[in-house]
Amino acid sequence: MIVSIGVGAVNVPVGDVWSIVVHHVTGAGAAPSDPALDQIVWNFRAPRVVLAALAGAGLSVSGAVLQSAVSNPLADPTVLGFSYGATLGAVLAITLGGSVAAAGLGVSTAAFVGAMVAGALVFALGQRRGRMAPTRLVLAGVAVGYVFLSATSFVQLHASPNELRTVLFWTLGSVAGAQWDQLPTVAVVVIATTVLLSLFGRRLNVLLAGDESATALGLDVNRLRLLLLVLSALLTGTVIAVAGGIGFVGLMIPHLVRLSTGADHRRLLPLTALLGAVYLVLVDLLSRTLDRPNELPLGILTALLGAPFFLWLLRRNKSLD
Repeated sequence: MIVSIGVGAVNVPVGDVWSIVVHHVTGAGAAPSDPALDQIVWNFRAPRVVLAALAGAGLSVSGAVLQSAVSNPLADPTVLGFSYGATLGAVLAITLGGSVAAAGLGVSTAAFVGAMVAGALVFALGQRRGRMAPTRLVLAGVAVGYVFLSATSFVQLHASPNELRTVLFWTLGSVAGAQWDQLPTVAVVVIATTVLLSLFGRRLNVLLAGDESATALGLDVNRLRLLLLVLSALLTGTVIAVAGGIGFVGLMIPHLVRLSTGADHRRLLPLTALLGAVYLVLVDLLSRTLDRPNELPLGILTALLGAPFFLWLLRRNKSLD
């Protein structure tokens, strides 16, 4: 993260970055001698790097939990429709502007509400006789996602060119406009949810044995699955509300950790959060250095880097056969 903060249109030595960050966080050391350098490091780059780390951790943990909750290795926030719901909420806020603001909703709040609405619909449609069926949940998520996607496309048809540019950049994901006042809520949700889900590690391990075996071992499968889906929707909605639609992270990172450390959720979830944070910080660094002075949306790079690498891992790992 320190290295990423130092790299950009104006490169800052790692030592200067470290001293500026330490001064602002702890108050120790002398104040930066160059106000412009302090502004670049602390106000422009540090918030976006921290947000990238939080977003990567949150999306990765959400993907790992969803894959276990619905017993589907392809499950992630996009497959279950959470991301599409958040996208529709944000696009409505961008295109309707004053009407949404009058209702007290900004882009971030509207995206969060959209994710929660999508999650509620998936929960309702994924149940049968009061129980959640994993296959029904995935199918409901795909259907709800396409409904929200079509609604988003319809709204975009009536948007102005300036609005379309904002919508496109936001839907592909970006942390460029990160501000310090956005981070406390995201940090609390990501850290608290990750810790809470890690405490459920043993129950998640039992869930991997199948519903019948888990029930025989005394686990309330339906209640646990509902709790996991609610926490995943909360995590996804919070991240997408401030960072936009960043795909593939929740699908790829959990698999990489499983391939290297196994499927024990007590170890899997913390390592997934760490790897996801590192991964998205590196992707953000690439997004602002590959095509200077232009900046690439994060979603383009996560798909471009993630898909071939993931396919290579699938081909290389014989145990998946």
